[in-house]
Amino acid sequence: MTDTMWSLYCSACTYNAPGERLASVCPDCSQPLMVRMAPVARSRVTADASMWRYHAALPLMPGETRVTLGEGMTPLSEHPHLASAVGVRRLHIKDEGQNPTASFKARGLCMAVNRAKALGLPGVCVPTAGNAGIALAAYAAAAGVPVRVYAPASTPPPILGSIRAFGAQLELVDGHIGDAGKATMAFAKESGYFNVATVREPYRVEGMKTMGYEIAEQLGWRLPDAIVYPTGGGEGTIGIWKAFAEMIEWGWLPADTKKPKMVVAQAAGCAPLVRAFAAGEDRATPWENPSTHASGLRVPGPFGDRMTLRVLRESAGGAWASTEEEIRADTFLIASTTGIDAAPEGGCGLNVARKMVQAGLVSPDAEVVVFNTGSGASYRW
Repeated sequence: MTDTMWSLYCSACTYNAPGERLASVCPDCSQPLMVRMAPVARSRVTADASMWRYHAALPLMPGETRVTLGEGMTPLSEHPHLASAVGVRRLHIKDEGQNPTASFKARGLCMAVNRAKALGLPGVCVPTAGNAGIALAAYAAAAGVPVRVYAPASTPPPILGSIRAFGAQLELVDGHIGDAGKATMAFAKESGYFNVATVREPYRVEGMKTMGYEIAEQLGWRLPDAIVYPTGGGEGTIGIWKAFAEMIEWGWLPADTKKPKMVVAQAAGCAPLVRAFAAGEDRATPWENPSTHASGLRVPGPFGDRMTLRVLRESAGGAWASTEEEIRADTFLIASTTGIDAAPEGGCGLNVARKMVQAGLVSPDAEVVVFNTGSGASYRW
C-alpha cells in the first residue's frame, strides 16, 4: 500500500500499481483497473447527507479540495403493492433519479472528476448514452475542468440540452454509444484530454460502490436477498458488489453475511449480457443493431462485460431482458403508484424482478431492492 491509502490492481491479471499515478486500463492486458483501499472502520462513517459520509473509504487524499454537488444518499423506499405485483414479501426501490444530475452517474463521474482535478489533467471526455454526459458536464463545470462529450444523435433531446446547459462541448455521432466511444478515444489521443468512459479508468466504480454502502446502512446494516440493477455498461453492478466485499472484509458487516443475488436487467433490443450469461460465456459478444427507448441500456458492447458476468456468477444471480412494451408498462406502474419519477431503465428493473421470481431465482419470501437509475423527466419531450 502506498501513502495514498489505496493502490491499483488489474481485474484480469497480476498487475499492481501505486494509487497516485494517472491510470486508464491495465498496461499489460488492457482490461479494467480497480482500486484497493486500505481497511476502514465503520465508525468513520459520518453524518454527511451525501455519498461523502463514506469519504474514508473513497480515493481522495487528505487536504484535496472535494468537488461535490451533494450526490448520493438517495431514498430507499419500501412498496408493498409492488412487492405483491412482483411476487415477493418485501420490495424496495432505490431512487437514483434524486441525484444532482438526475441519475446514478453522478456518483461515478464525481469521483472521476475529483481525481482528474487532483492530477491536473488538461480536460476530460466521455462517450455517453445520455446520463453520463450530463454528470460529467456538471462536475467538470463545478471543478473548472474543460470537457467534451460524444453522444449518439438519437439521444433524448432533454439529455442533450442538459449537457449543453452545463457548458460542455457536445459532439453528436451517427450510430450508438460504441461509435461515440471510438470518437472519444480518437479525440483523447490527439488532445491529451483524459477518457473517463465506463471502467476505462478505475475511479467511477469507486463512486458507484457507495450505492452498496447505502443499501446496507439504510436497511440497518444488513443486506437484501437480491438486487435488480438495470445495466448498460456494468459499472453500477460491479461497484455494488465491490462494496459488499469491502464491508464484510472490513468488519462493517458480520463475516458470515450472505451477499445478495445480483440480477442484471436489460432491454430485449440490446441484451448482450443476458445473452452471454444464458450461454455460459465469460464475455459478451457485441449486440447487433441495438434498439431501445431506454437509452441508458443501449450499450451493445460493454467494456465491463467480463467483470459484470463474473459478479452474476459469484452471486448466484441472473440476467433477463424486457420488451419495450414491458418496460413502458412497468415504468408507468412505478410512477403512477409510488410518485417516483421512474426512468424506463427503472421500469425494466421492476419487470425483470418479476421475471426473476417467476424463474425461481428467489423465493416468494425474499426481500428485493430494485434500482431506478435515473429520472423519467430526462426522457420526456
